[in-house]
Amino acid sequence: MYYKTTAYRTFNVFNYFVLALVAVACLLPMIHTLAVSFSGKGPANAYMVGLWPVDFTLDAYRKTLNNPNFLHSLWISAVRTILGTGIGMAVIFLAAYPLSKDNSVFKSRSVYSWYFIITLLFNGGLVPSYIVIQKLGLLNSIWSLILPVAVNIWLLVLMMSFFRSVPKELEEAAVIDGASQLKILTLIYLPVSLPSVATLSLFMMVFHWNSWFDALIYIGDIHDYPLATFLQTILVQLDTMKVSMSGYDAENMSNRTVKAAQVFIGALPILMVYPFLQKYFVKGIVLGAVKE
Repeated sequence: MYYKTTAYRTFNVFNYFVLALVAVACLLPMIHTLAVSFSGKGPANAYMVGLWPVDFTLDAYRKTLNNPNFLHSLWISAVRTILGTGIGMAVIFLAAYPLSKDNSVFKSRSVYSWYFIITLLFNGGLVPSYIVIQKLGLLNSIWSLILPVAVNIWLLVLMMSFFRSVPKELEEAAVIDGASQLKILTLIYLPVSLPSVATLSLFMMVFHWNSWFDALIYIGDIHDYPLATFLQTILVQLDTMKVSMSGYDAENMSNRTVKAAQVFIGALPILMVYPFLQKYFVKGIVLGAVKE
């Protein structure tokens, strides 16, 4: 019979307490940002807003959703995230399958594996990367934000680890039935790897949605910036020209509330997607941890 000792129960209480503190530390900044976005100009400028709005108003959201620059950057981020995640996961899935085979099946597996690992450890640097993008004619296009990061080696290694944990008997039975490698990949490996695919897709979505530095380099027109780069120019570089406030807005609204509204709207899509992938996350986070 399983018996929980006093030390075990004490550790559980301490563990839950620490995790609760971490959760609160993650939620408080978001709640504060939300409260500022709903607050009036005076309390926001005077830093009187805590975790609850003061002088509740929706003006910041009205201004944000009527800002064509913000909406355009939001659209670009959505397109980049969808295309980047789809292309990236397709490449990773197709590359991880042959690389997960034994040397007896795929004799050149070690060569290709080391080729990918070396790119994980070393890179050419910023200037050579820019020159490559320029020579390929990808500057000022959304493909300059997608193709250079299409192969995420860290996610590729995780997917390879998961494929190696799939029982070989499934593949052997499919081979006996005359299934090709493509059918084995799509009809056997894909269904059993849905938790890992969902987890890695979430990682890649967050990466593309939050990435801002590459657009700052490869995109010359500020009107084609994705949302993360757009917010960076406002919050860090303090380029308030993109907020484009009228005289009435400048009198009745604070830049701080508008920025808070934009930050919260920018984080909202990922917050909405996560609950649908949460049921796969616990299984996918330990992918490859259990061996045959």
